[in-house]
Amino acid sequence: MKYLEVKFNIKSCQGNNIDDEMLLQAVKDILCDFAGNAGFESFEDIRSSVIGYVQKQNFNKEILDACLNDFPVDNILITYEVNDAEDKNWNVVWEEHGFKPIRIEGKCVIHDMIHNAELNPNENLLDITIDTEQAFGTGNHETTYMIINELFKTELKNKLFLDCGCGTGILSIVASKLGAKAITAYDIDEWSVKNTIHNCSLNEVENVSVLLGDSSALTNVKDQFDVLTANINRNILLADLHTFKQKMATSAILILSGFYNSDAEILTEKAKSLNLDLIKECSKNDWCMLKFQNQE
Repeated sequence: MKYLEVKFNIKSCQGNNIDDEMLLQAVKDILCDFAGNAGFESFEDIRSSVIGYVQKQNFNKEILDACLNDFPVDNILITYEVNDAEDKNWNVVWEEHGFKPIRIEGKCVIHDMIHNAELNPNENLLDITIDTEQAFGTGNHETTYMIINELFKTELKNKLFLDCGCGTGILSIVASKLGAKAITAYDIDEWSVKNTIHNCSLNEVENVSVLLGDSSALTNVKDQFDVLTANINRNILLADLHTFKQKMATSAILILSGFYNSDAEILTEKAKSLNLDLIKECSKNDWCMLKFQNQE
């Protein structure tokens, strides 16, 4: 996948560096929140600057500029420079060193193939193996954690499941292990599609069909799904909610995450306009999860 590297420079309107460390940190926090709405995925904090990373196809310059022009802190000037990021494997640390086993609410353990020795054979947990290859989703991130936890509270036996933006395939694998009848997954990133197929094989999951593309990949999919998940940034969710609605069976469940608590209201309003009823909201470290039910 191709990324942009964007350097944000933070100064006073007089062109001076900001000496107040608390103020500077507050500005950086707000900036990262706003940039997340413009498609950014991760950030580096460097003195009076912030470097953000965003997939080229997800970068929304119009939203970013509007946020910066209406920045809520007085006497602050934020400029930015956009460059192509180095084309490299952004998950190289994960792939070389792996990740510690992740236990979710006493229900399942997610681990790689490096840390098998750290597993407790006496634990009565659903066991999921994930081999990360430039794909998002191990359960370590709050959004993935919350959705997996919620899947254990959702009726999946013999249901049709749709995994939007599948990443490593972790949600598809959990759904399959919890009894989903058949699963369709898609991702815009070719690495993620390959990684999902690979991880399904590692976990002996055979009922997942993986598509390459954005939500338009669902055009030729005839199924109406009982449970749908989407762990994607706010702007893509807003754009794709109508498509999700079209693919929902009567009384189907839609679980969304990938955004901050501050984004919940606009997503809920959009869902409500599509006759989707909010039945649950939760958060973890300022990340939010919303659960809707189709009222048709």
